Amino acid sequence: MPVVEKYEPGMFCWVELATPDAAASKKFYVSLFGWAANDMPVPEGVYTILQKNGQDLGAMYQNKDVPPNWASYINVDNADDSAKKAQDLGANLIAPPFDVMDIGRMAVVADPQGATFCLWQAKKNIGATIRGETGTLCWNELMTSDVVAARDFYSKLFGWTLKPSPEYTEISAGSTGIGGMMQMTPDMQGMPSNWSPYFAVDDCDAAADNAKSLGAQIYVKPTDIPNAGRFAVLGDPQGAQFNIIKVAM
Repeated sequence: MPVVEKYEPGMFCWVELATPDAAASKKFYVSLFGWAANDMPVPEGVYTILQKNGQDLGAMYQNKDVPPNWASYINVDNADDSAKKAQDLGANLIAPPFDVMDIGRMAVVADPQGATFCLWQAKKNIGATIRGETGTLCWNELMTSDVVAARDFYSKLFGWTLKPSPEYTEISAGSTGIGGMMQMTPDMQGMPSNWSPYFAVDDCDAAADNAKSLGAQIYVKPTDIPNAGRFAVLGDPQGAQFNIIKVAM
């Protein structure tokens, strides 16, 4: 696929891992996906840019004050306007809009059900310059305690087109499929609503076995999705959830 040079509003544009052990997380993901990890000193410590084929796909940093998690960033034209609109729709601002040096402006938002995501207004940095290829982000998924309310919130905030079914709601930004959302089942009681990324793999079973050998937990074993592919839900050795999928051709 060509290098990504621009994201339309409402597109997922970046993923970022907060982990209590950056060194161990780096070793795990580099081994699993073949990523390059480039450390950049920042005032708070070290910010590690993750790359595939020389292109940026996401990042990680050490943070022992929050549960391990992958944050999903969504491109917007104006972070301040989108943050205010999110608040008006019932969201909470975890971090009000702020500048990230001269590369962009962002905010951290919790939707009305508590799932967090980030708004990204690009300046010098659009986010990921590679996606949809093996070892890179290809989908983002919301598990929510109230899918009907979530559909209303996100469609109003981002103008997403939604295709609901009893089991799943597909999300499109314009004509591009970008993610989905699901209602949590009763056995998930107590789990917070959350966004998580999908990374593309060539062989879901082999990748899941490799992840397990590297210390990961398998929350959902490799499973076929009709007409979509074969996926698994994993937890890295520090506990951050992510998904892998072999997309159906």
